[in-house]
Amino acid sequence: MDLMERYLNAVAAQLPKDVREDIVAELRDEIMGRLEALEARLGRPATDDEVETLLREVGHPLSVAARYRPGPQALIGPALYPWWLFGAKVGLVVMAAVTLVGLAVRVLVGDVYPGQAIGQAIASLFSGAVTVVGLLTLAGFILERQEKKPDFIAKWRVKDLGVFELASDFDAERWGRKIAQEDWFGRGRARPSKSGREVRKGAQMSPVARAVASAIGWTVVLLWWTGLLQAWPLRPEELAGVVDGVDYGRILGRMVAAAYWPVTLFAVCRIGFDLMRAASGGSVRLTALGDILFGLAAAWGVLWVWFWSALSPVVWVGTATAFFERVRLLFERDGDHAGGVATILMVVVVWAFAVEVARIVRAVARLIVGGEAKPLDGV
Repeated sequence: MDLMERYLNAVAAQLPKDVREDIVAELRDEIMGRLEALEARLGRPATDDEVETLLREVGHPLSVAARYRPGPQALIGPALYPWWLFGAKVGLVVMAAVTLVGLAVRVLVGDVYPGQAIGQAIASLFSGAVTVVGLLTLAGFILERQEKKPDFIAKWRVKDLGVFELASDFDAERWGRKIAQEDWFGRGRARPSKSGREVRKGAQMSPVARAVASAIGWTVVLLWWTGLLQAWPLRPEELAGVVDGVDYGRILGRMVAAAYWPVTLFAVCRIGFDLMRAASGGSVRLTALGDILFGLAAAWGVLWVWFWSALSPVVWVGTATAFFERVRLLFERDGDHAGGVATILMVVVVWAFAVEVARIVRAVARLIVGGEAKPLDGV
C-alpha cells in the first residue's frame, strides 16, 4: 500500500460512513493534482519522502477529517468560553472560601493540628477544583453541541449584568492596590450620601444574579454533602460528642445516614431549578412557584427532624406551654441546667420551621401578584 492510500484510509476512518466515499474521492483528486504538479516541476516521479512532505502539507488525517464533519470543532467554542471562565472563577472562589472556613473550624475545635489541617485543606482544594472545572467543562461541552443555545447567552438584558460585577471583587490587581493604599473598604473614595432605602435597593441583586448565586451555592453544598469537596470531613462523631448525657455524635450520624439521599436530591433539583430560572430571565412567578415547592420540601424536612428523626426525643415538646417553660429555664439558670443544648436545638428547629413557613407565604403572595411587594414610603 503506497503512502497516499494509507493516508486516505486514515482520513476515511474518522469520517461518517454515509459520506466517507465521496469525501475520500474528492480528497484523492486534490492530492493527485498536487502530486502531478510536484512531479511536473521535478521532471521525475516523487520519492516517498517528497510524497510524505506533500501529505504533511495537506494536513494530519484527524485535522483533515474534522473539516468535513458537522458540528462544533472545539470542546467549548469562543461564544461559550467566557461563560465557562466566569463560572470557573466564581466556583473556585466559593470553594476556596468554604475550604478556608472548614480549615478554621477544624483548627479551632482541635480536630487536627494546624499543619495537618492545612495539608488536608490543600489536598481537598485541589480535588475540589478538579471536580468544579470538570463539571463546568462537561456542562459547556453539552451546551456547545445544542442546536439552540440558552437564552441567557443570546437574549441577555442590561439589568441582569450586575452579577458579572462580582468578577471585579476577584481581581488580584485591585486587591493589591487596596493593600498598598491600606484602603480595604474603599474609604479613600468619596461617596454620595444615600438614604437607607436607596442603599437597600442598590444592594439588591437582579433575579438572574440571585439565581446564578443560588446555583453556585447549592453546587458547593452538594459537592460537600456527597464528599466530592472535602472542606471538612462529614464524620458526625467528630463534629459532636456527648453533652448532658446525650450522644449527639451518634444522633447526628443516624440523621446524616437517613437524610443523605433526600438532601442530595433536594440539592440537585434546586441547582437545576436555579439554572432554569436564570436561563428564563428570572421570571417572578416561576421563582415564586419554585420557592413554594422547595419551601414545602424544607418545611417537611424540619418536621421530620421534630417528629421522626433521631433528634426528636431530645427536642420534641407536646405543647406551647412546655416549649416556653424549657426556654424560661434556659435563661433563668444561664444555660447551666441539664438539657441546655437540647433546648437551644429545640428553638433552632422551631425557628427554622417558622422561617420556611414565612418563605412559603411570601412566595404565594408573589405568585398571585406577579411581583415583589412594594414598601410604603418611610418604611
